[in-house]
Amino acid sequence: MHTPEELLLQSEVILRKLAQHLRFLEAERVMLYASLPDEVQTLSFLETWRHRKTVILPTVVGDDIIPVELAENVEFAEGDFHIPEPQNHPYTGDFDLIVVPGMAFDKAGHRLGRGKGYYDRFLSQHPQVYTIGLCFDFQLLPEVPFEPHDCLINDVITL
Repeated sequence: MHTPEELLLQSEVILRKLAQHLRFLEAERVMLYASLPDEVQTLSFLETWRHRKTVILPTVVGDDIIPVELAENVEFAEGDFHIPEPQNHPYTGDFDLIVVPGMAFDKAGHRLGRGKGYYDRFLSQHPQVYTIGLCFDFQLLPEVPFEPHDCLINDVITL
């Protein structure tokens, strides 16, 4: 079991790697996520990059992810699953990069989410966009179960 402090330290290392990733450096419009306690902690990363890039976050409406831009003065409210969601109009532009959380990943690009298929449905609508998964070292497994409709992740960043 890892302490919150250990997960925060791992998160900082993982997010430094993301910030140095060529796809992130080149991207102007990046979809990130506001983290839950058991995910790579992104909240300070969001604050750093929201002033340098167009940062889009997922919100959940019904069974779908609705992207919302994290603009300058946008406030957060607790959404489904206790996820902090920005309160803004839906984002309708393009994405250069989509960064996704997961419960587990494997090196082949399979991702295990929370079982509702939100990201698979969303990513299937954006097949041309490069995707990066973020995970702690213990979440990178030799193999993750997958189904034919699951979307592969292009790259996974961990410790």
